[in-house]
Amino acid sequence: MDRPAETLLQGLAASRIAIEAVEPDIDGGRFAAKAIVGEPFRVEADIFCDGHDVITSALLHRRRGDDAWAETPMRHLVNDRWRATVVFREVGHHEFRVASWRDLFATWRLEVTKKNEAGQRITLELEEGWRLVNKVLESRNGSDSADRAALEALLSEIASSPAEGDRLAVLMSDDMAALMRRLGMRVNLTETDTTFPVFVDREKAGFSAWYELFPRSQSGDPARHGTFDDVIARLPYVQGLGFDVLYFPPIHPIGRTNRKGRNNSLTAAPDDPGSPYAIGANEGGHDAIHPQLGSFQDFARLVAAAREHGLEIALDFAIQCSPDHPWIREHPEWFDWRPDGTIKFAENPPKKYEDIVIVHFYREAIPGLWHALRDVVLFWLDRGVRIFRVDNPHTKPLPFWEWLIGEVRQVDPGVIFLAEAFTRPKMMKRLAKVGFNQSYSYFTWRNTKQELTEYLTELTREECRHYMRPNFFVNTPDINPYFLQRSGRPGFQARLFLAATLGTNYGVYSGFELCEAAAMPGREEYFNSEKYEIRAWDWDRPGNIKPDVAFVNRLRNENAALRQFTNLNFYNARNDAILYYGKFTDDLSNFLLFAVNLDPHHAQSAHFEVPLWEFGLPDDATISADDLVTGQPFTWTGKIQQMHLDPNQRPYMAWRLIAPGASR
Repeated sequence: MDRPAETLLQGLAASRIAIEAVEPDIDGGRFAAKAIVGEPFRVEADIFCDGHDVITSALLHRRRGDDAWAETPMRHLVNDRWRATVVFREVGHHEFRVASWRDLFATWRLEVTKKNEAGQRITLELEEGWRLVNKVLESRNGSDSADRAALEALLSEIASSPAEGDRLAVLMSDDMAALMRRLGMRVNLTETDTTFPVFVDREKAGFSAWYELFPRSQSGDPARHGTFDDVIARLPYVQGLGFDVLYFPPIHPIGRTNRKGRNNSLTAAPDDPGSPYAIGANEGGHDAIHPQLGSFQDFARLVAAAREHGLEIALDFAIQCSPDHPWIREHPEWFDWRPDGTIKFAENPPKKYEDIVIVHFYREAIPGLWHALRDVVLFWLDRGVRIFRVDNPHTKPLPFWEWLIGEVRQVDPGVIFLAEAFTRPKMMKRLAKVGFNQSYSYFTWRNTKQELTEYLTELTREECRHYMRPNFFVNTPDINPYFLQRSGRPGFQARLFLAATLGTNYGVYSGFELCEAAAMPGREEYFNSEKYEIRAWDWDRPGNIKPDVAFVNRLRNENAALRQFTNLNFYNARNDAILYYGKFTDDLSNFLLFAVNLDPHHAQSAHFEVPLWEFGLPDDATISADDLVTGQPFTWTGKIQQMHLDPNQRPYMAWRLIAPGASR
């Protein structure tokens, strides 16, 4: 056989171990899985080899760009499935591989144990074990290390022990096994061909509560335009409700050409402020502030004051322009023009947005527009904004987003982008893959038990759980859900509770806590919408659900189980109007159960199952619990219990189960 063929066969023969079905693997390593700094990140793979030799596997991981790999042992689960969990300590780009090898010493131990227990002679096996250890020392693996010295001492002990039983005891000792795991030769070492990327986010990407408001409506007087100082005065209110992200629609100058009037009227009155999404006027564009809101110094004071109140400011990044935007004069090549020389307005037939024009991203717009939009984000980043809610990203090119997010992460990997894309599922998921840290979702329109169960099961169990983090907004300035229009106060309570406990990220648009639901007839839009006028609210108006909001946010902050998304389990409650589910930490130290009446108009009852089996308890066991709403402790005896939920009193329940032997 010629030498090249021999080399090829030797290489093939060495690759005896199969590593398959690595998870998470997003499109063959094309995109990064997502992780949160300081939280467990789990990797699994199918790993197996011919024959009966023992194999050992490890997760190799490092920060992207580092030379050395850290190594975390993988443990065998069942049916050739292996798992390892690692905690990343730095925000940014990381990567991992999976490695496996034949463990000759572990195989020897297994065989000797079986023969010895069967009463067979093991004289030759002891010689083979000694040679395996000696070969490790001869290979100089771990040379000059404490492990090498310890192994040499054990080998000397074997050599000085004439009794077969003494030699066996040393070779089979835990110390010997641990040393050989660390120093033993890795025979048929195999690694995945793919290096799998992971992007590690800061905590707020995975756990956040958003409150959205229009700064111009914070004066308390619809005849006076609000300012950043007015927003500062409102910070204690938002903090008191328990939110940690304060989000503003665009705060830039608003165009005057084709300005919209109240309720999206095509004719604006002289004092109508226009839509903040018609960005740009003589005062500037995306890197300017609407003059009536204040100055950049005022904005800086607002950012600092928000931070003192435990709040982080999020801004809307809307890539659209009013007909008065400076870019139209300075860069006409970034826009689409009609044959008659007029600029093309934004359209979503049959809808038209006469006060907005859109940019195009190709032809002469590359690279100028791309760089300009990146610089807008970096401009606000320099002014203390590290969270951006992106308006309609699905109408802009995917390559642009992948590039822009990558560029911004080179400056600050902790920047968070929320994709406001209510569109086709595959597009929503692709946006998450290209880098968006959070995503709007279909939660807003999932109302029945079946809808919620199916959708949350998809989000928490299917592949998208590795890269898509939904943000369960209960309402937005654009979406006044039909359910809320018809449900009254109990519906607002139920939707709040579902969003805050099913999801780790959720948000409300101000007025929700007041149960505001006045709608345009037959449409999911608010009547007298703040998008087109300045509003003033009675923040203590009767029927509000502010106590519920404060309660769910406190519940989230006090319970570790609610900081995880994929730990969601649905349990049996024998009534299709009651959604019954739980979340718990891996060690069961924080085990929560929730029940929500999805019918806002009628009381509902159900027999339900207390998940005693999760604690290894029989069906007739007794378990301690706390009512998290009332604070009262109690016990349940037996798996089957009954609940009653009257929406006019409270449409939800929350309990904490206490593991046997644990203290409250």
